[in-house]
Amino acid sequence: MEELLDRLTARELRSLARALEVRGRSRMTKGDLVGAVARALRDGDRTHSAIPEAPTCRFTIRPGVSCGLPVVPPTEVCALHGGTDSSDVIVPALGRLGFDTWPTLLRHLLTGSYDVDPLGLDPVVAEMAWHVLNYLYRDYFHVTVSGIDHVPLSGPAILAANHGGAALPYDGLMLPLCVANEAVVPRRVRVAGTEILNMLPTISHLYRKAGATYASPDDGRWVLDHGHLLGVFPEGVRGFQKPVTESYQLKEFGTGFVRLAHESDAPIVPVAIKGSEEVHPALFTSKRLARLVRLFFPEQRVDEIGVWLNPIPNPVHWFVHFLPPIPPPSDRLAILEVTEQVRGTIQRELDDMVNGSDS
Repeated sequence: MEELLDRLTARELRSLARALEVRGRSRMTKGDLVGAVARALRDGDRTHSAIPEAPTCRFTIRPGVSCGLPVVPPTEVCALHGGTDSSDVIVPALGRLGFDTWPTLLRHLLTGSYDVDPLGLDPVVAEMAWHVLNYLYRDYFHVTVSGIDHVPLSGPAILAANHGGAALPYDGLMLPLCVANEAVVPRRVRVAGTEILNMLPTISHLYRKAGATYASPDDGRWVLDHGHLLGVFPEGVRGFQKPVTESYQLKEFGTGFVRLAHESDAPIVPVAIKGSEEVHPALFTSKRLARLVRLFFPEQRVDEIGVWLNPIPNPVHWFVHFLPPIPPPSDRLAILEVTEQVRGTIQRELDDMVNGSDS
């Protein structure tokens, strides 16, 4: 039975484990999932767990009231109170995702019994966003991931991807979910977003609380210097607002992400994403709309705005391919060369994907 189960992907095994109500599945490696699912199928125990029932966290929220959440082995505290580095590794506080966990999470959110990181990441808000966005990831876009083993299990790295969307930056939402859901170590990707996300009321706060950063050297440098993953879209707004006639044709890459890689000695993992540019295909771009945006948001670096017709995103099948890491440049003179190397690597992979090799 184990041999048959081993042929399944980690995503398929987690779905099967969820149907069998295997506890602790979100923290299991693929090998653990194979063993847990096999045992659950053999003995018929739908509540079987490969991880023993964890003791509860004894962190004191207020006098006489302890946390009560399950601990994260091998520590003696939960995910919210130091059981994991929430800035880097994403672990459900109750060991699973689900709306039934939200009342407990909201109680901790209201009591403020845990810390946020220096960039504003709130692990409870981030977990709730992870749970909700998984609907888009699994059921709406049916994201297929390959090459996830190229994402480092530890240490800093930059994940550089092509950009698309026209209406909303869906790829900025899907990229961190790929690593959270598919990687052996579910690391958190701190995606760098455009300036407008720092200007919109409420959204700007939720954006940071969910774990993202702003497209500034200081934010990116903090992420890498502390050994985390930084997600970037080097095309910027130019790629986000491409018309459908230019789909999957990469615009010029900015060099800022390679400069950060050089300063932090972080490898660059190119990522090719097929699907993002078909969700809201832009018929054409308008400079007049761009001027209107700059009128209200003068700090925005946008020259053209894409015009699209469909108010509901197309439920296209996404393919996300992580490519072998590219070492950071050894000196500043090689920054432009490495930038073009990353761009060319992604463009070649996109050409293969669009031509049918991944469809």
